[in-house]
Amino acid sequence: MNADLHSHSRASDGVLTPAELVQRAKANKVDLFALTDHDEVSGLREARVAAAACGLPMVTGVEISVSWRSDHTIHILGFNFDSDNQTLIDGLAGVRAGRDARARLMGNELDKVGIHGAYEGALKYVSNPGLVSRSHFARHIVEAGHAKTFGEVFDHWLAKGKPGYVTHVWATLEQAVGWIRDAGGVAVIAHPGRYRVSKNELHELVAEFKAAGGEGLEVLSGSQSPDDTNKVAQLARKYELLASRGSDFHGPGESWMDIGKMPPLPEDLMTVWSRFN
Repeated sequence: MNADLHSHSRASDGVLTPAELVQRAKANKVDLFALTDHDEVSGLREARVAAAACGLPMVTGVEISVSWRSDHTIHILGFNFDSDNQTLIDGLAGVRAGRDARARLMGNELDKVGIHGAYEGALKYVSNPGLVSRSHFARHIVEAGHAKTFGEVFDHWLAKGKPGYVTHVWATLEQAVGWIRDAGGVAVIAHPGRYRVSKNELHELVAEFKAAGGEGLEVLSGSQSPDDTNKVAQLARKYELLASRGSDFHGPGESWMDIGKMPPLPEDLMTVWSRFN
């Protein structure tokens, strides 16, 4: 099955509207689709309507920002949940709170290294006023000519330890998994191979996630390397977790991989969609 269970629309930091994203997924022969905006489910209604209109099977999705062990930001995907669940809605609202203050601090820090007006520039790309992200800053920095690609922007300014990076306290791992489970959904760690943690820390993260009620790992992601994919597949086997698959598509020309264009999952792994109704 060509399932793509990780993508972003303009409701968070994607380029396309939810409907446009659905249409692109359909054109790329996706068989099962999920919109997973950051800490936000407001785009799901539009996506559902578009998916029904073009006959694309879809499950609800979200990507929740988590602070793990104080200095690591981890992302947890939720699938096939009740998007009207009040516990989840309230939890996501709490996570989004403080994003604007963080963005202003990022703008101040970037100003110190010669990138002026970055906060105002980022706002030009924001459709959801409550959700200013690093991707919005990256679009401005590329457009202003300070870098040619998103990769350069993150490597020089926005990654952890760089001048424009500002720490923020997100949800806890237990909270994120709990909200998803309370809404009847399945929790999955997004792109586990991408986090800057040691091998032992990654195993500890996966063990804590499973103990909290998490059920899957994103084995195939457009934002991690093939070597990382092999390592994550081994983790899924070791911890008996379900395997997910997603491009992490944000928009044409700026994502590592187009929606629906990933290779297949290893055949021996149980898929996360086997848990969906």
